[in-house]
Order: sequence, then structure tokens, then C-alpha cells
Amino acid sequence: MNDDDIDSDATDRMLLQRMSTGDRAALAILYRSYHGRLCRFLARLTRRADVIEEVINDCFWIAWQKAGTFHGDSRVSTWLMGIAYRCGLKTLRQHGDEPVEDDPRHEERSPAHDLADEDRELRDWLSKGLERLSVDQRVVIELVYGVGHSLDDVAVIMQCPVGTVKARLFHARVKLRNVLPSLAGEPPQRTENAP
Repeated sequence: MNDDDIDSDATDRMLLQRMSTGDRAALAILYRSYHGRLCRFLARLTRRADVIEEVINDCFWIAWQKAGTFHGDSRVSTWLMGIAYRCGLKTLRQHGDEPVEDDPRHEERSPAHDLADEDRELRDWLSKGLERLSVDQRVVIELVYGVGHSLDDVAVIMQCPVGTVKARLFHARVKLRNVLPSLAGEPPQRTENAP
């Protein structure tokens, strides 16, 4: 953990402490701080914007209710990601993952809309590759490479042993190595036993 992470976690802990006393402004600050990260993370579970927003609201409702029970066994970001992950799985079991029609107004507001064509192509290519992974593999990839959590943090978030996280990450990388070239029009590389 670097100094910025330590400072950020100290601020988050202070916000949780304030939330435990009923401070709604602290909740608003924490919400704004994590909304984008949670959206990106949850987008690995579902493409449905309505479900993502529902999960984020559920996550912060639980954080509001449980702020006083946070004992500091992990970083606040790890704790919130764990809540979001479990809320996301629960919501997907209830709603399924059928995509809704894209709202063109949402497309215009999307930061991805402003990316150069090459960046958009790369993102689309990677997204198609990630879609070939299981939900658990996508989540591990996003938490480790997208958000920057340690394997120990991911184990806490997903409530599984570190060995399981390592196995999911290994298999996800192997699958991506095999599937990404074919999505780019190249023959796939077979690297089943590569690290």
C-alpha cells in the first residue's frame, strides 16, 4: 500500500465513523468518491446500467447501516467492493442479466464516447475477450488489474481463499491469451500451461 492509499483509507475510515453517527454529508462524499469505481467494477458483472445503479444504491444503503460495525480488518475500499460484489450477485439472481436497450442519451454522456477510434477499438476488443470469461474470472481481472486490489483483498471481497483467487486469475489470463488473438483475426495461441 503506498502513501496515497494510506491517506485515502484514513479519510474513508473517518467518513465511515461520521456515517455511523448519522452524518449524511459523509455518506454523500463517500458515494461520490466510489461511484465511478463501483460502476466500472460492476460493469464486469452486467452491462445493464439500471442494475448497476440499483446495486450501488443497495451497497451504500448497507454501508450506511453497517458503518459502525466496520472494524478495520481491511481497507474501506475492500469492504465496499465486497458489499457491492455480494449485492451484485444477489441482484443478478433476481433480475437476470438480459441487457436493456441502450439509451442514446447515455451514450452521449459516456466518457468512452470521447475516446479516439483506436482506443475504442482496443476497449471493444478487450471487452469481447472479457465476455468470454466466467463472471468470477472477470471480477478477479477487474479487481486486480482494473482497480488495483491485492490478491488478499480480492479474497476478502469474494469471500474465498487466496488460492482460489490465484487459480481464477491464472485461468482467466490463459483464456484471454487464447481468445484475444482470434478476436483480432489471428490464429489463437495455445498456452494452456503458461504462467
